[in-house]
Amino acid sequence: MITLTKEDGPADLDGVTHLSIGVSWDPTAGSSGGVLGKLRRKTGTDLDLIAVAMQGSDPVRLAGLDSLDPMGNGSLLHSGDNQTGHGDGDDETVTVEFSRLPGAITSIVFVAAAYKKGSNFQKARNISFKVYDATGGSTQQVADIWPSLLSQDNGCAVAKAVRVGSAWKLEVINETGKIKQGDEHALMRFAVTK
Repeated sequence: MITLTKEDGPADLDGVTHLSIGVSWDPTAGSSGGVLGKLRRKTGTDLDLIAVAMQGSDPVRLAGLDSLDPMGNGSLLHSGDNQTGHGDGDDETVTVEFSRLPGAITSIVFVAAAYKKGSNFQKARNISFKVYDATGGSTQQVADIWPSLLSQDNGCAVAKAVRVGSAWKLEVINETGKIKQGDEHALMRFAVTK
């Protein structure tokens, strides 16, 4: 297993038919102790993993939030919304089956966002992204992507799967920015710039 960085350049996905990206985080009390700190840890914070399917520079489908199977054929699947960060393993996952994606889809941008009002990255800790090869029915972690925790932003473009002829490549973006909370168009505009 490796830690992927932007500097590594695009990774070939030769032989990978199913790719999964997972995000996990732990709730934190921030600087509050006592009763308020315990309450914040209990309620957690809501981060969202979203996959934006692109046709050139145009976003055409979105997996995440309320859309778990935006293509309607299982080629781009979201695991569902974890609103607290509680639990072991990945809190949210997106799985792509490349052979079933429509030919018009040229890339998929994976974005993590504190999308809902009142949520933010500063209320989460140990945020990590895992890359899995889910080819052949078994899921094997092949890489980690670790974002900077110093950002005051509420969005992170994690990675991008790009179609190159009949093959796919995965490149790490790992860039943060501000997204207007609750605004799906702002989220898509953020993905387009990446």
